[in-house]
Amino acid sequence: MHPTKAITAAVAVLAGFLVAAPASADAGLDRFSDQRLSWKSCDHPRLDPLGAECADVTVPLDYTAPQGKTLTVVISRIPASDPAQRRGVMLSNPGGPGGAGLDAMVDVREAMTEDVRARYDLIGMDPRGVGRSSPVNCGWPRGFGLQSAGVDAASYAESVAQQAELAARCVATESERLRHITTRNTARDMEVVRAALGEDRISYFGTSYGTYLGAVYTQLFPERADRIVLDSTVDPERYGLGMVQDMGPANEAAFDLWADWAAGHDGEFRFGADRAAVRATVLDLVHRASERPVRLGEFELDDHIVPMVLFIGLDDPRQYRQVANQVRLLLDAAEGALVRPTPELAAVLDFMLAARPSDNSAQMAIMCGDVDAPRDPSWYWRNIEASRASQPLFGAFAGNITPCAFWPSPIESATVIGNSVPSLIVQSTGDTRTTYGGALAMHRALTGSRMVTLRDVPIHSIYGRYPNDCVYAAVNTYFRDGTLPASDLTCQDDPGRALR
Repeated sequence: MHPTKAITAAVAVLAGFLVAAPASADAGLDRFSDQRLSWKSCDHPRLDPLGAECADVTVPLDYTAPQGKTLTVVISRIPASDPAQRRGVMLSNPGGPGGAGLDAMVDVREAMTEDVRARYDLIGMDPRGVGRSSPVNCGWPRGFGLQSAGVDAASYAESVAQQAELAARCVATESERLRHITTRNTARDMEVVRAALGEDRISYFGTSYGTYLGAVYTQLFPERADRIVLDSTVDPERYGLGMVQDMGPANEAAFDLWADWAAGHDGEFRFGADRAAVRATVLDLVHRASERPVRLGEFELDDHIVPMVLFIGLDDPRQYRQVANQVRLLLDAAEGALVRPTPELAAVLDFMLAARPSDNSAQMAIMCGDVDAPRDPSWYWRNIEASRASQPLFGAFAGNITPCAFWPSPIESATVIGNSVPSLIVQSTGDTRTTYGGALAMHRALTGSRMVTLRDVPIHSIYGRYPNDCVYAAVNTYFRDGTLPASDLTCQDDPGRALR
């Protein structure tokens, strides 16, 4: 497939932006490690009622040039509930990449037993480039850098042009800062935060992308790691493009489970009386959206977007009814009915199509800044076409080109994970975002880890999101006592939990 004029222009802009990887430098960081933090009100509706305070932490933009420009990283602190039992601090990351994490520990705290809350100051953090932390804003016209390639070559060409435009916008608006919004630099920021807090070591809870960040931190600073929990874990060798590719089969499997559920409610939703019929209904909707976008309120959904509505909803089986309601609305709208999205669907469409409340350019800045991607659009197209038979709904998403194909090459090599720092890995077998195979790969790379597996639940992020007595007990025991399970542990779903 030949590049469009938009692609050619973007590549020309980017060609002058490629730079060599910098040499490592550790000197000159004392002024950051020794800084005195000024705590103040967070002015945050979820944090303020818990007595949290926030502080600005100054970090170098470029750790190889610490005397140069700086960024501000904002952290929050929910104090340990019993100062007499306080062990230290627990940092966190909620995923993304690009997820704002200032209030990440609010929900996680609910999963903690009181004797765990007593032991840690819980530290939330908006990573560099995100939220309140010197945010990246590329001025994207939409909010999500990932989309389906659509049903045919014409749709794919649209996708290529859009992704090239997103990359070009970031280069034009963020320029020098863009190359330094990376996971390795966020891990270095965590080390500055640790030092500024006056702690010898940090404990950590990360979910989704946050597991990769946590693993990078333990790789760079193993002597500073205390109790580490990685929930819904990235494959460190497939982080980036491979991680997205792995979502295809996982989401097809989750879609089958949802289709079975929807077929059992055919009298209510009218998608079909068995899995095959439900699949046919949804795939037909995608094809119709390619010919004539579905109008839903102020939004138009084409074949790039309709599959993403299901992708976003299928990461939790408790959302099956919500997904069914959304698909019913789309089908009615495709038939010409004047319908408006539910508040939940409107929020999803606001984010994807209108960049409200903000764009998500930080996600691509981090992913593309961490790991290089193939540049040839025809390479992606061949993969998409090869996946359609086994992944008819999600293969065009999982194999699609991303802005990373048009991004400046990373200035550092990807982090190779392999260490013996003790950690606890938590994973469901049916995870649609970070697959079970990826968690096994992380488990092998972290030779001091133990793994807790939640069987047969298609859930992404467990601790603090999906209550399970067995999983929660393992995590709380580790955070409380530092005791990992004697061997890997398998948990079952609590009865009736998934569809409550």
